[in-house]
Amino acid sequence: MATSVGQQRPRLSPQPNGSVVRFRERFPWKRITPFLMIVPAIVFELLIHVIPMIVGTWMSFLELTQFYIANWRQAPWAGLTNYGTALDFGNPLGRQMANSFLVTLAFTVLVIGISYLVGMAAAIVLHRRFRGRGVLRTVFLIPYALPAYAGIITWKFIFQRDTGLFNELIVNTLHLTGDPPFWLLGTNSFWVLVVVAIWHQWPFAFLMLMAGMQSIPEELFEAAVIDGASDWQQIRYITIGLMKPISMVLALLMFLWTFREFNTPYVLFGAAPPDPANLLVVNIYQSSFIQWNFGLGSAMSVLLMLFLILVAGVWALVNRRVNRDA
Repeated sequence: MATSVGQQRPRLSPQPNGSVVRFRERFPWKRITPFLMIVPAIVFELLIHVIPMIVGTWMSFLELTQFYIANWRQAPWAGLTNYGTALDFGNPLGRQMANSFLVTLAFTVLVIGISYLVGMAAAIVLHRRFRGRGVLRTVFLIPYALPAYAGIITWKFIFQRDTGLFNELIVNTLHLTGDPPFWLLGTNSFWVLVVVAIWHQWPFAFLMLMAGMQSIPEELFEAAVIDGASDWQQIRYITIGLMKPISMVLALLMFLWTFREFNTPYVLFGAAPPDPANLLVVNIYQSSFIQWNFGLGSAMSVLLMLFLILVAGVWALVNRRVNRDA
């Protein structure tokens, strides 16, 4: 019968031939698909981290100075000379690196310890429900959400000697001192560095600890109240006790990030910070991009990487022992 006007015969989709069907059935797509999906991540990891790390390690064995920047592959082989220079505490470069390492270690311990205590206190206070809790949570997270450079530049203006807000407060308002002190020079520069770093990092500790507290059952606190436990006992034995795994992970992350801190000292003091605030990463930057000794800077970077790997390994052993004892 002829088809009517306006009607069209349905189109039949082409059927795959037998070879295509057999290929689809035999090819192990389910086993290969997960590996195919992580290929982009592996490629970017190689391009961004692994290959530069290998090139940087190779550069640490070269006498790569400003005379070979144009063609750095022709730089003479230096062997372990750069490592010997960095670890020879009898010469100025070695002493400077040792000083930077000790300053960075003290800076890291203070920043992590105080940031953790402040973050834990804020998380405990905001764990209970009360009016305005959401507003306080948002306010506490502002330093972490604020761009680092904008916040650090603001602190730099605050600690200026002649026009800074802090000296205006302690000299003209509170009359705590006669002459306005220098906060961005000398020994005071270290404490300014610590204050700014704590201001920027404690909200991250607060966020992690507050998220971990959400997993603690309220029944434990109710049972502790019935048994007569005080608030301090609840915090010590329930909150801090159950938060130990999260606290250990948080401590490792903050140590790795703080020990490699570069933005805060660079923005506060520039490329040549005072010795009390000369962190190790800034010292590496000076050797590489100020003194144009990329071989020495690469050797110092490798030593820093090895130290952080050692810290992560010790942390893994301690964490494994804690989990086994638990």
